[in-house]
Amino acid sequence: MEPTPPLTLDPRPAAPQPVESALRRSMGPRHLVMIAMGGVIGSGLFVSSGYTISQAGPLGAVIAYLVGAFVVYLVMACLGELAIAYPVSGAFHIYAARSIGPATGFATAWLYWLCWAVAIGSEFTASGLLMQRWFPDVEVWVWCLVFAAILFGFNAVSSRFFGEAEFWFAIVKVAAIIGLIVLGGAALFGFHPLNSGGNHPLLLQNFATESGLFPNGFTGILVTVLAVFYAFSGSELIGVAAGETKDPATAIPKAMRTTVIRLLIFFVGAITVIAATIPYTEVGLDESPFVTVFSAIGVPFAADIMNFVIITALLSAGNSGLYSCARMLYSLADEGHAPRALKKLNRRGIPMVALSVSMVGGLASLLSSVVAPETVYLVLVSVAGFAVVGVWMSITASHYFHRRAFVRDGGGVSTLAYRAPLFPLVPILAFSLCVISLVGIALDPAQAAALYFGIPFVAACYAYFHFRHGRSAARAGR
Repeated sequence: MEPTPPLTLDPRPAAPQPVESALRRSMGPRHLVMIAMGGVIGSGLFVSSGYTISQAGPLGAVIAYLVGAFVVYLVMACLGELAIAYPVSGAFHIYAARSIGPATGFATAWLYWLCWAVAIGSEFTASGLLMQRWFPDVEVWVWCLVFAAILFGFNAVSSRFFGEAEFWFAIVKVAAIIGLIVLGGAALFGFHPLNSGGNHPLLLQNFATESGLFPNGFTGILVTVLAVFYAFSGSELIGVAAGETKDPATAIPKAMRTTVIRLLIFFVGAITVIAATIPYTEVGLDESPFVTVFSAIGVPFAADIMNFVIITALLSAGNSGLYSCARMLYSLADEGHAPRALKKLNRRGIPMVALSVSMVGGLASLLSSVVAPETVYLVLVSVAGFAVVGVWMSITASHYFHRRAFVRDGGGVSTLAYRAPLFPLVPILAFSLCVISLVGIALDPAQAAALYFGIPFVAACYAYFHFRHGRSAARAGR
């Protein structure tokens, strides 16, 4: 393995890195924050949070999301240091390739592509399911095609147009979450003028279930951790967009701090209100918990309003996912580990071939929407959760080996523009918690498919790289 380059890379356009020679640096901190928020706030919160509450119980769900937010903080701390060291587009596999080895970088890239290709499918499927409230006679797969065309158009214009679209999409989602926390929280304190005749629980009354605080025991929390991690997937998109960001050394740390704080408030706050408002036995995947809460509060046309907001949120997450998929394929092609056609850019600097291939992967949602939308949706969520946990493990391991190599080669930690705290505790703890989450899903038959598919997929990536690129990579390392 080659020694890690020093962390004095100049991210300004005046001295571009080879992989960045064509992509344009047109996004600022607010775009980064909203891209990350847009990628995170999707079906994982608006739809599958109901599954988490039903399995873990009210208090267990809150604990699971607190654990998820903590792991996100750990991963983002590692990511911040790496993203400034290597401000390149589709950066995750670059981190792993340079810090661990090219085979791990290759596997990480395809694993992250899988994560978002599957996630795009789940967002389309969930959106189609919600559209049936208004158009019950229109098949889900029809909406999948309509939404796919819309998102493809957003990504095909320019990276700045994508960033602006994501900024405004995210504002709609954040407003819905704030509304849930404020109105739902007021109702829990006894203030519900819109529906005074209803039977409203007070404060955390619903947390004391007939089966105790943890109705399904500790196992109920453990088996939902992967779904929670999936709900938080997208926070790492800041690293993917680093190569198209102005002044990464300043913008990336600022965006990461803001993202972690907002995710903690929005996710944990929303889950607490939902779990305290709806009995855990009455939530699931058949209706968004947000719709149920607003209907219980008595907000006029709550179901229709929230249905629209949630569909917007899902498409926003899919928008971020499609962006990520395209940049990852572009980066793979730039490294020589994918067909060169994927590196081709149009006049606006958009990798159109990579974008088109990624959209084909996302249209796997058509299969799920035809076979069994609700059942297959959970499988899609589980596979995407496995993939993002694998990428998080790669990020934390890359940071661990990168920092060690940096110090070994004479680098001074005090000179870093940003450094993760408490090294090596942070990367080791994050890696360990990710492993525990993968062990937990083996206990849930509904999610175990993620292991059956994910582990062979990773093994196949390593095997393919060994036979296709192994010798050339070995020669390059000498």
